[in-house]
Amino acid sequence: MQLTGAEIVIECMKEQGVDTIFGYPGGTILNIYDALYKHGEIRHILTSHEQGASHAADGYARSTGKVGVCFATSGPGATNLVTGIATAYMDSIPLVAITCNVGTSLLGKDSFQEIDITGVTMPITKHNYIVKDVTKLADTIRKAFAIAKSGRPGPVLVDITKDVTANETEYTPQKPAPIERVKDTIREEDVEKALKMIAKAKRPFIFVGGGAVLSDAAREVTELAEKIQAPVCDSLMGKGAFSGEHSLYTGMLGMHGTKTANFGVTRCDLLITIGARFSDRVTGNTERFAGKAKILQIDIDPAEINKNILVDGSIIGDVKEVLQVLNPRIDQMEHAEWLEEIQGLQAKYPLRYEQDKLTGPYIIQELYRVTGGDAIVTTDVGQHQMWAAQYFKYKNPRTFLSSGGLGTMGYGLGACIGAKVGNPEKIVVNIGGDGCFRMNLNELATAARHKIPIIQIVVNNHVLGMVRQWQTLFYGQRYSSTVLDDSVDFVKVAEGLGAAGIRVSKREEMGPALEKAIAMGCPVVLDCQIESDDKVFPMVSPGAAIEEAFDEEDLINN
Repeated sequence: MQLTGAEIVIECMKEQGVDTIFGYPGGTILNIYDALYKHGEIRHILTSHEQGASHAADGYARSTGKVGVCFATSGPGATNLVTGIATAYMDSIPLVAITCNVGTSLLGKDSFQEIDITGVTMPITKHNYIVKDVTKLADTIRKAFAIAKSGRPGPVLVDITKDVTANETEYTPQKPAPIERVKDTIREEDVEKALKMIAKAKRPFIFVGGGAVLSDAAREVTELAEKIQAPVCDSLMGKGAFSGEHSLYTGMLGMHGTKTANFGVTRCDLLITIGARFSDRVTGNTERFAGKAKILQIDIDPAEINKNILVDGSIIGDVKEVLQVLNPRIDQMEHAEWLEEIQGLQAKYPLRYEQDKLTGPYIIQELYRVTGGDAIVTTDVGQHQMWAAQYFKYKNPRTFLSSGGLGTMGYGLGACIGAKVGNPEKIVVNIGGDGCFRMNLNELATAARHKIPIIQIVVNNHVLGMVRQWQTLFYGQRYSSTVLDDSVDFVKVAEGLGAAGIRVSKREEMGPALEKAIAMGCPVVLDCQIESDDKVFPMVSPGAAIEEAFDEEDLINN
C-alpha cells in the first residue's frame, strides 16, 4: 500500500509493539504528529521539555525491558534530547529517538532550526541514521529497533528530513525478527577455565553489575551465589539483580559502598564479576583493587575485558546465557569460614546515621517500610542517590533506575514518569535533592496533565549536598556556589504545576506523609527538610583504594 513517510513511521512503531511515545512537536516533525493523531492507537505523552521526553523514554525502557521511544523536532528540539541520549548510552539502555530535520534541499544551508543531529550524537549513540529517501525509511527504523535491543543495548537516533515524511512509497508490513541472545561467543575453554577458578577458590566474592539486570539474569545470579556460597555485592546499576534482602548480600561496592563489600572484595581470593565494567567509582585505586584475588569477568562486550582492570579469566556472552551454561556444571560448595568472616564484618561495620532527626537515610528506610520494598525507585544524582542505593533493599531487577555512568542531575522525574507509564500498577517514587529537582521540575506539569500518580520526594538540604560534602572534606569548607539560600517553596511550586505538595520536617511526619501520598492517586511532592551538612558514609577518597573506606566515626577518631 502507498503511505507517506509520516504514516510509515507510525506503522513501524506499531510493528515494533510500541504503545507509548514521549515527545514534543515542532515544525519539521508535524507530519509525523499528524499521522500519530489520525491513527490514535499509540499513547503520546507530551512532556514539558524534550530532555524530559528522553529521560521518560529511558525510565520506561529500564523498568519494562522494552525499547523506549521519544520524538523531537529539528534544531533545539533535537539538541534538547542529547543529555537523555547520552544518559542512556552510558548505561546501555535501549532507546530509539526519532527526530526530523529540514527538507533535503535545505540541508547544509544554515536553514531555520537546522542542526546536524547525527553528527552531534555520533559519540553517544550505538548507531544513528539520517533518512533522505522515503523508500529506505521503514527498513531504517526496523534496523534502529534491532540495534537498540540486541547485544549490549543502547540508544539509536533516526533523523528524517521533512520532505521524506511527506513523500509516498510502497509500504509492506513486516513482523520483527526475534532478537537472539549472544551465546555463540561462549567458548568451552573459557567455561572450563572459569569452572577451575571457582572450584579452587576458598574465599569467592560475586560482584554484580547492570548487565545482569539488562539480561534478566537475577535467577541465575542467585543460583550461582547459593551454589558456591559466595557473598554478593553490586554496583549502582546492578541493584536488584541480587536481592538486597538475601542473607548473602553485602551491599554496594566502591566509593560509597559498604565497608563489608569493600573489605570483602579486598580480602577475597576470587572475584566473579558479572555484567559490570569496573567503573572508577567502583574500583578506586585500580592498582590495589582486589589485589589478593583472581578475577573472572563475565560480560557481553569483549571491549570491557581488560579495559579498566586486568582479569585472569573471562567468558564473553549474554550473562543469562553464560550462567545457564556455567551453573549446572558447578557442584554445591561450602565456604562456612569465609561467610562467617563476612558476617563478622557486617556486624562490625553496619550503615549508621543519626537517629534523633529527619535525615536522608531515614527517609529512604521509611519509604522501604511503607512500601514493603515493592516500589520502583528512580533517583537524580547526589547524596540522595547514594542513600537510596544504600538503605532501600531492592528485591527485584528493574526497580532502581538511576543515571550511573553520566550522573545526570534532573534525570529522575522524567524517568519516574516513564516508569509509571510502563508500570501503572506499581508505586513509583523519585528521590531527588533540591538542586536536582530544580533542573526538571517542570515535568511535574507533565505528570499532572496526564494524570500520572508519581511521588516526588525532595531531600531538601538547601545546598548542593554532594558537592558541599566534597568541599567540606577536601576543599577547606569553601562553599563556592553550593548554598541554595533562596525562598523557593516546593509545596507551592507543586500546587502551581497541578500536583499536590506536603512538607515534612520531623521524623514522625515521614511515614504518614508517604502513606497519604500513595493514597492520593495524583502527582505528589514531599518536601523533606533535612540539615545542610548531613553526609553520605562510608566514603572512599578520590584516588584511594576501596579498602580505605571511612565513615564519620573514623573522621572523629583521626
